[in-house]
Amino acid sequence: MTVTLADVAARAQVSPATVSRVLNGNYPVAASTRERVLRAVDELDYVLNGPASALAAATSDLVGILVNDIADPFFGIMASAIQSEIGGPGGRAGGERLAVVCNTGGSPERELTYLTLLQRQRAAAVVLTGGAVEDAPHAAAVGAKLRKLAEAGTRVVLCGRPPAPDTGAVALTFDNRGGARALTDHLIGLGHRRLGYIAGPGERTTTRHRLEGHRAALSAAGVEEDPRWTVHARYDRRSGHEATLELLRRDPTLTAVVAANDSVALGACAALRESGLRVPEDVSVAGFDDLPFSIDAVPSLTTVRLPLAEAGARAGRIAMGREEPPLGGVASVRGELMVRGSSGVPRG
Repeated sequence: MTVTLADVAARAQVSPATVSRVLNGNYPVAASTRERVLRAVDELDYVLNGPASALAAATSDLVGILVNDIADPFFGIMASAIQSEIGGPGGRAGGERLAVVCNTGGSPERELTYLTLLQRQRAAAVVLTGGAVEDAPHAAAVGAKLRKLAEAGTRVVLCGRPPAPDTGAVALTFDNRGGARALTDHLIGLGHRRLGYIAGPGERTTTRHRLEGHRAALSAAGVEEDPRWTVHARYDRRSGHEATLELLRRDPTLTAVVAANDSVALGACAALRESGLRVPEDVSVAGFDDLPFSIDAVPSLTTVRLPLAEAGARAGRIAMGREEPPLGGVASVRGELMVRGSSGVPRG
């Protein structure tokens, strides 16, 4: 059933003219009234300028790119690559498309808010990057938003994010489990048996998948994991520094530290040096993602290279309809183990 402007007015207990003023932003409206109108819009899933079923041929030239943290090179590289495929002619009447990067800051609420705003703007495409939050109500809410977008003619692509079944979204997933297993296999092959692991935030799919790959490698090699050897932290350098000090406090005999990503690995290296330990002579360190600074670190980081730019560019082409989606709407993007100077043979 089509939701009309009058329906929103009735829900918000205001006049249709007031709803129009709030949505168009062309007339001053009291803050409390504006909040009431916007709440009604959300509750009724009202789409400006007509019903969603009529929007398939009336999308705008706007493309939304959702990132967790634009200051993180992981997201910056993907966003840049996506935008490079969006630029140039191809919008309505051959005009340029406008790419808007939406920085969620890791907030599930902001993610939903941006999806709602992009739906209202009749975005031509939406690309969501990075891992998803593992929370059933949030996943259901995101799924509902993605379905609404797809029904309105918006192309939805997930880049580095697990599939969202029954939403119409195309997914380019990263093989985080396989990459993490290869990384830990490498360290075990060097003789390491006491490996500390700095996992990312516990609620993220990326965190769980990489930790599962690490544990699978330990299990296959018959290495018994000590609960003290795993700590969770944010995906940044400072958190890596603090988490490494905590690992050393728990078990000073660790011979390797596997970090959730390269930024965390840099923090780990700094903490080890401050503790009087050498990398890799005393403790090996490994990261994940192969961000640009990884090869320039001292020593350069052993890591797993994810083709972030390539995946982002492909997501952009699919979003623009210039490349066919993968068969079944899902493709797995594999990483490559990059062995460098930060990993070595453990001390006796």
